[in-house]
Amino acid sequence: MHVEKNTRILILLFIGVLMGALDISIVGPAIPSIEKTIQMADRDVSWIFSIYVLCNLVGISLMARLSDYFGRRWIYIISIAVFGAGSLVVAFSHEMTPLLIGRAIQGFGSSGIFPVASAVIGDVFPVEKRGRALGLIGAVFGIAFIMGPFIAGFMLMYFDWNALFLINIPIAILLMAFSFFLLPGRTLKEKPQMDWDGMIILAVILTSFTLGVNNIQTDNIIESLGSWSVLPFLMLVLLLSPVLFMLEVRQHDPVVNIRLFSSTQIRLVGFITFGLGLFQSTIVFLPKLAVDIFGASPSKASFMLLPVVLMTAIGSPVTGRLTDKIGSRIIIITGLFITAAGLFLLSLLTRNVMLFYLSEGLLGFGLSMRASLNYIMLNEVSARERASTQGILIIFISIGQLTGAAFTGALSSTTPGKPDGFGYAFIAMAALSVLLFLFSFFLKNRKRELEIKERN
Repeated sequence: MHVEKNTRILILLFIGVLMGALDISIVGPAIPSIEKTIQMADRDVSWIFSIYVLCNLVGISLMARLSDYFGRRWIYIISIAVFGAGSLVVAFSHEMTPLLIGRAIQGFGSSGIFPVASAVIGDVFPVEKRGRALGLIGAVFGIAFIMGPFIAGFMLMYFDWNALFLINIPIAILLMAFSFFLLPGRTLKEKPQMDWDGMIILAVILTSFTLGVNNIQTDNIIESLGSWSVLPFLMLVLLLSPVLFMLEVRQHDPVVNIRLFSSTQIRLVGFITFGLGLFQSTIVFLPKLAVDIFGASPSKASFMLLPVVLMTAIGSPVTGRLTDKIGSRIIIITGLFITAAGLFLLSLLTRNVMLFYLSEGLLGFGLSMRASLNYIMLNEVSARERASTQGILIIFISIGQLTGAAFTGALSSTTPGKPDGFGYAFIAMAALSVLLFLFSFFLKNRKRELEIKERN
C-alpha cells in the first residue's frame, strides 16, 4: 500500500512539473500566431520567455523556504494555483501588457513546483529509491520539448493560440485536488525562521543579473557591457553579493546556507551544477548552427534538435535508476566525460550530418546526469532544508544558462555570417567539462553515500 501511494505521488509530481515545462516549449511555435493578434516589437517578443525565467528565479527561494516552513502540500497546491491563474490571464490576453503579466505570474507559480517536487521525493522515498524518482522527474524536460511543438502545432491548426494556455486550467484543478489527498501535509517539528532580508537581497541580485545579461548586445559586446542597460545591473550584482554573504553567515536559518559550502561535496555539486547550466545553454544555438552549416530552413533546423532532446528524455530515468544501484559519483563522472565528447565534436563544426547528430546525442545523454546532483543534495542536507537547497541548485543552473547564452552569443558575434565563433565557444565548454570531470573524482563514493542513509 505504501509503495502504491508513493507511485501515485510520483505521477502527481511528474504531471505538475510536465505542465510547467510544457509552457516553455509550446510558446515558441505560438509566437507567429501571437504576433498576428498582438502588436509586439522584436525586443518585446523575447520577454515572453525572459519574464517567465526571471519570475521563476525570483520566486524559487521564497516558495522553497515556505515549503520547508509550512509543509509541502499547501505550497505545492498554491504554486499550481498561481500557475493556473497566470495561464488564465495569458489565455484571455489581447494586448502585450496583460500577456507579459500573465507570463510573470506563471513563472512565479512554477518557481514552487520543481523544488517542492524534489523535496517531496526526499521526504517520502528511501535513499535507495530516490535516484530513479529524481531521474523520472528530470526526464520531464526532455519529454516536454518533444511534446510541446507537436501539441502546439496540432492545436494551432484548429484553435487560436490562447487555447494553448486554457488547457492548463482543468489540469491545475485536478492536480490541486489530488495534491490535497496525496502529498504529505505535516510540517517540521522545528520550523526554520523566515530570512526575509536574505530573500529580498537574493531576489534583487537575481533580477539584476537576469536584466543585465539579457540586455547585452552580442553584436557589440564591449560597448554593450558599458551601457546603461547593462552596467548598472551587473554592478548591483557585484555590490550586493558580498552583502548577502555577510548577512547569511550571521543568520540562524539563512535562505542561502553559506555554511553548507564548507562541505567539499556541496562545493563540488555547486560548481558542476553551474557548469551543467553553461553546457545546457549551448542547445539554444544548435538550430542556428544547423542553418549556418547545413543550410537548413529554420523549421527543419528545430527538428534537427531531436537527438539531444530524445537522449535527455531517455537518459534521465536510466541514470536515475543507475544512481540507486552504483551511486552518484560514477554517473556524474561518466556524464561529464560524455558531455565533453559531445561538445568537442560540435566544436569541429562538422558538415557530416550523422556526426552532428551523434554529437547532439552525446550532449543530451551526458547532461541527463542532473538527477544525480539533486540526489546528492537531498542526502547531504537535513529534512528542513531539502526544498531550499533544491531551489539553490535550480538557481545555479539558471545562472549558468544565462551566462552560457551570453558567452556563446558573444563569441558567435565575432565571426558574423560564419559558424567559427560557435566552434570557439564549444571548445571552451568542452575544456571546462574536462576540468569538472577531474573534480568529480573527489565526490563521495557509493559506500560513503549509504553511510548517511540512517541520518536522512
